Amino acid sequence: MKIGDILGSYRVLAKLGEGGMGAVYRARDEVLHRDVAIKVVSSRTVAEKSAKDFLLHEARAASALSHPNICTIHQVGEADGELFIVMELIEGKPLSALIGKDGLPVESVLRYGVQIAGALAHSHGRNVIHRDLKSSNVMVTPDGLVKVLDFGLARRIRKEVLEETMCTLDAHETLGSTTASTGGLTGTIPYMAPELLRGQEADQRADIWALGVVLYEAAAGKLPFLGQTAMETSAAILHEMPPPLPSWIPNGLWAVAQKCLAKEPQQRYQRAAEVQAALEAVQSASVPAGTVAPNAPVFPPTTVVRGIRRIGVKDGDVL
Repeated sequence: MKIGDILGSYRVLAKLGEGGMGAVYRARDEVLHRDVAIKVVSSRTVAEKSAKDFLLHEARAASALSHPNICTIHQVGEADGELFIVMELIEGKPLSALIGKDGLPVESVLRYGVQIAGALAHSHGRNVIHRDLKSSNVMVTPDGLVKVLDFGLARRIRKEVLEETMCTLDAHETLGSTTASTGGLTGTIPYMAPELLRGQEADQRADIWALGVVLYEAAAGKLPFLGQTAMETSAAILHEMPPPLPSWIPNGLWAVAQKCLAKEPQQRYQRAAEVQAALEAVQSASVPAGTVAPNAPVFPPTTVVRGIRRIGVKDGDVL
């Protein structure tokens, strides 16, 4: 793919970045006269037909989602043997870039958490599981609107691939390989629910666990489970309890995070809508009647798309 190439009705304007799943480009929709982001999936990612079929199925399911807190997928298709996904172009920053060492203000944690939970409630109601929710694929626009990216697009990997990579993955790296496997694992280890590490299939409660990790990370400025290696992190997820949140965090928010992070799925919130309602209750209790929570921090808009190396984009990430 080169600058100026035509992909269907889209003219490629610039390369935004590249990662393990493929390259992402800024493009112009010549029919609707709008800029979009196009992810061209690497042939290595879909080397097997089963991998391509899985990704197409998940992307098409995600394209049916319509929610203000979910990045819209406009089109999924193939051209010249290349699989591509056309998405809305989002101005903003990943939540991971906004979280400082001491975390975010409580009002921001609650405001973003409510929106993420709302996005999950919408997708789960349409049988779409995210599978790789993490702070680096939650975008925040300059006016504080949350956009969750990459619903259902996490790649599955074989267990032997997981074993090979246990000592190399960083905190935000999605497990991946050149092949897909029906019985494989998906996700990013520090955000993966215990049942996934035990080889069980993901359901909506695995997303609720990941939301608990994001809430904890946003409040504390660090992940609840993170060892020196991926293997140590996995052991902590399976066997340890998260350290208490800092003393200034409301007990209600800590209680919500703890319930999301219950080791057994049946002990967690069973629906994302329940998490949303619980966070809204904490929000109401934390903000006195008649007052308005502070606005989200203002930052220069940056065109971003998640999960790939930056190429000439200042203070932002590219999906």
